Amino acid sequence: MSARILTIGHLARETDTKVETVRFYEKSGLLPAPARTEGNYRSYDRSHLSRLSFIRRARDLGFSLDQVRELLALSDDRDRSCAAIDAIAKEHRAEVERKIADLQSLKHELDRMIGQCGCGIVADCRIIESLSPSTAA
Repeated sequence: MSARILTIGHLARETDTKVETVRFYEKSGLLPAPARTEGNYRSYDRSHLSRLSFIRRARDLGFSLDQVRELLALSDDRDRSCAAIDAIAKEHRAEVERKIADLQSLKHELDRMIGQCGCGIVADCRIIESLSPSTAA
């Protein structure tokens, strides 16, 4: 396959990423700086496309920028054990599980509030009452 030069716009479109985000990933060191054309335009190649796709997928899965940075550094050392990568993924999964538990608690509280609603008038609304600060001193 011949080397294909990509503009920043093309790279952004192929990875469904905003141009500003591509620049941000470059500035933050997640994406290596591309070569420049004679007109000083960025000139990306397939390795940039692959790396940006990796970053996008990891971000879509909720990995933090620091975790993505670690994963990229670890993935660059192909002969290394993947235990560190596994640890990052497990840590992230635990964080997701905590968020799910928090959201389930939030849902139960909202269900409780909604269940108390008699669908009468606002003056008697239990939801508004639940959200209002306590006036008892």
